[in-house]
Amino acid sequence: MKAFNTFVWSFIIVCGFMVAATSISKAAETKKACVMQKDQKTGKEKEVCKEIKVHKKLEGTAVPEKK
Repeated sequence: MKAFNTFVWSFIIVCGFMVAATSISKAAETKKACVMQKDQKTGKEKEVCKEIKVHKKLEGTAVPEKK
């Protein structure tokens, strides 16, 4: 029974590592987009930046037009 219990726990751990590895490899690529904004209180301009996900564009066939 002890050997079976050890096998089950090792199987669960290995599956957990596999799930973690696949989720890391499929992370979306990000790029930084910055915009200059004027602060309403002080009137000074400051740079506001955000991280944006960049998705890979898939190529396909053109959709035929209706006649």
